[in-house]
Amino acid sequence: MNTKQPITAQLRLLGTTDLHVSLTGYDYYRNEETVDIGLSRTATLIHQARKEVKNHMLFDNGDILQGNPLGDYAASSLFWQQDSYIEATDKVHPIHQLMNTLSYDAATVGNHEFNYGLDYLQQCIEGAQFPYTNANIYHASKDSATAQESDKLPDTLLPSYLILERQIVDDHGDIHNIHIGVIGVVPPQIMQWDKAHLEGEITVQDMVRATQYWIPQMRTAGADLIVMLAHTGYVDSDDTTVLSENAVLPLSEIEGIDAIFFGHAHKLFPGNEFAGKQGVDLEQGTINGVPAVEAGVWGSHLGIIDLQLHYKNDVWSVEQGVSQLRAIYDREQGVSTVEPDLELEQIAAIPHQIILDHIHTPVGESTIPLYSYFALVMDSAYVQIINNAQIWYAQQVLADTLYSHLPIVSAASAFKTGGRYGPQYYAYIEAGKMTLQHTSDIYNYANTLCAVRLTGAEIREWLEWSAGLYQHIDPQVTEEQSLLHPDFPSFNFDIIDGMTYQINVCQPPRYSAAGQLLNKDAHRIEQLRYEGKDVEDHAEYIVVTNQYRAYSTPFANPDGNRVILDVPVENREVLIQYIRAQKVIHPEADHNWSLTLGSSSDKELVLSKPIITVPSSPDAQKILSAHPQLTYSGMNGEGFAIYRIEL
Repeated sequence: MNTKQPITAQLRLLGTTDLHVSLTGYDYYRNEETVDIGLSRTATLIHQARKEVKNHMLFDNGDILQGNPLGDYAASSLFWQQDSYIEATDKVHPIHQLMNTLSYDAATVGNHEFNYGLDYLQQCIEGAQFPYTNANIYHASKDSATAQESDKLPDTLLPSYLILERQIVDDHGDIHNIHIGVIGVVPPQIMQWDKAHLEGEITVQDMVRATQYWIPQMRTAGADLIVMLAHTGYVDSDDTTVLSENAVLPLSEIEGIDAIFFGHAHKLFPGNEFAGKQGVDLEQGTINGVPAVEAGVWGSHLGIIDLQLHYKNDVWSVEQGVSQLRAIYDREQGVSTVEPDLELEQIAAIPHQIILDHIHTPVGESTIPLYSYFALVMDSAYVQIINNAQIWYAQQVLADTLYSHLPIVSAASAFKTGGRYGPQYYAYIEAGKMTLQHTSDIYNYANTLCAVRLTGAEIREWLEWSAGLYQHIDPQVTEEQSLLHPDFPSFNFDIIDGMTYQINVCQPPRYSAAGQLLNKDAHRIEQLRYEGKDVEDHAEYIVVTNQYRAYSTPFANPDGNRVILDVPVENREVLIQYIRAQKVIHPEADHNWSLTLGSSSDKELVLSKPIITVPSSPDAQKILSAHPQLTYSGMNGEGFAIYRIEL
């Protein structure tokens, strides 16, 4: 290589994240074709982006194995007994079939890769024709207890980093060798979220500390450039705790990283949501000067990082880097931007038909329709059926145990409620026959059932945290006020059935979405009662929930020792068993909770009647006759319908 002349080159890095088994544009919950999801459409963007440049690489940032009925069924032995699939694929997972065809260069694992256990994960990875890396997961050993303090890490579950040798064409057409280092990390919280699968098998280190350890070694091993695959989101700098779940900001401060693909939060970077955030340059698409990209969810976007490289004194360096997103669907115009890749559609056809046949299996009947349009602002049958099933199951399991004398209540969330997933992410199930597809539409996570033992005071604090979903409503303001807090994940809004209570939204929130105490004197939860009597602080209850909540939320497990039931049965399977046992269900909401503007004795608050709005699906207009407190107000620029709610 002639180092006397300046050598420059362009390198384009392409990335997907949080595909969640979205092979094609098909919504298995609504049982219909759609144009705003699917790797087969992202593939068209990949082909286009590759044609525009001489040098390119393709990466995936994790969460590919779970996320829809196909992912759940593929994790069962029944799927792998389908002769039509085995003959066509030689036991390669459907998502890897498509990714192999697209010739990915490397990938890392996301937190949902562990939902079905390590053996299944290893089986899936073996079918990938590209390497995987992760730097902060390692095999459990007698030394793991001191791993956080040790300068030498135990053996990693996957290669701690990769050095990929590639040839690059410079701006003059000459060919050179270049070594691309790739490193991946995942939130340490997988040890809580999938404790049943992982405890005693692996340990997980803080993402930042692991990266700091390995980056210098990658440079020593010959990495000219380093690409980080960070399956973690962005939060402001006040979240600086060790073992943080969202660590992109501190990761971007580590010297030696040249580009970052991040995800987990299903957001879009660069995007307006990040305007004004610390370290962010939206024009360049950088965080602390490092080009970075987060490409949404389900293949909705392709992330692109363009690096301008310079070679001098036997060293490649990045002179400039910019990032961008390309979408498969223009939400503002309501039109698709690409056609699907036909080769990938053909590959996906067999598993697609297998899952369609499976999800149409009947499990029972419902006498009323079930929908999630307004499950965040009023009690709904959509959540009621989950809580009914969880209490029903726990009563059987805990009978004749030392906990049988304690009252059983249940906590559940409305999962499909729009938000960052868009205006189509709601459930609507007609009255009549219920199938496996419908149960997945109600409970679309692979959580397993747990129960915790809590006091009345602790349950109250749990509900106070959940009530952080709502913005502080000022009864004296005459303009419209939006009720839902955009930064509070709706899946963290738990409804606890078996107790009755009201949520006073004219009180400020007591806790933030992250569980930080905001207003120590604020109390939104009012009239908390069990069987008509006030809940006493010292009284004890069993709360049925899921393993995600039981092991990752301090409000559900204050000292880490409150789990009294942890069974390897999915909450969705509990729901299926309940419906099958009942045959015909009548899951009408019992209205055990409601929103309020304050005490009925506070005339000023009651008479003010502020104008309160909530977003939901445009399709929700068809059920407004059943909810006279709701009125349609119009559309916003993101495709959501806006509704006024009278409290």
